[in-house]
Amino acid sequence: MVNEVAVVTDSTAYLPAELSERHGLITVPLQIAIGGTVRDETELTVAQTARALKEWRPVTTSRPAPERFAHAYKVAAGAGAEAVVSVHLSAAMSGTAEAARLAAEAAPIPVTVVDTGTIGMGLGFAALSAAASARRGGDMAAVAAAAARRAELSRSLVYVDTLEHLRRGGRIGGAATLLGSALMIKPLLHIVDGRIAPLDKVRTASRAIARLEELAVEAAGGRPVDLGIQHLGAASRADALARRLRERIPEAHDVHVGEVGPVIGAHTGPGMLGVVVAPHLP
Repeated sequence: MVNEVAVVTDSTAYLPAELSERHGLITVPLQIAIGGTVRDETELTVAQTARALKEWRPVTTSRPAPERFAHAYKVAAGAGAEAVVSVHLSAAMSGTAEAARLAAEAAPIPVTVVDTGTIGMGLGFAALSAAASARRGGDMAAVAAAAARRAELSRSLVYVDTLEHLRRGGRIGGAATLLGSALMIKPLLHIVDGRIAPLDKVRTASRAIARLEELAVEAAGGRPVDLGIQHLGAASRADALARRLRERIPEAHDVHVGEVGPVIGAHTGPGMLGVVVAPHLP
């Protein structure tokens, strides 16, 4: 049975493919250019991106063309949907939501675009909440509200080995205040008002990851939550952190561990470790 409201998202949600399929999400990929060759990020491996970053080759990212969203909306309409909620990464970081809005103007069915103000699994959990609302029979307004509320409640915490990749990609935001001491500290960041901002700084990677764990436990606050642990080239760190968080946050229902894709990876660099704490909707 086709839901009355279809949910479209973009590839920076980094949801496992089987999860997206199970919830009926339609995903539009962002693009990435390595050494001048442009491809959908879904066509690249994380290893290719990590290798290019380690070699300091030019790596840039770009939003999907509005035509890609127009096609997704036509697919949803063709499958029987009567409306679409299009859920995307922060407009302060990318023009993706704007491209979706441009496509929505000529879509064959009504489209509401939700700027989640976040990225990664923060976006992913918002899209899943939208899909859950659609399965329950929610109309377009209810589905959009579910996505927006889940994104608002969620907390995204990020450790990076260096701020250099964020600086080079122009996504450093308020974290620029840390650049002067970047060689001496390991920064912890979070997303505030749709932008990357400094949260804390410590002297070693091990202390930074321990602090990341403490902040995630505090963010959960004893509530039912889902957790997303994401990394780039740091699988052992991510798995170990996930084990500890499962023990310390017994209220965690779903815990997803995975590697981010090329778009986030291009801006954070290898060694990145992030945690998204997403409280359940009432």
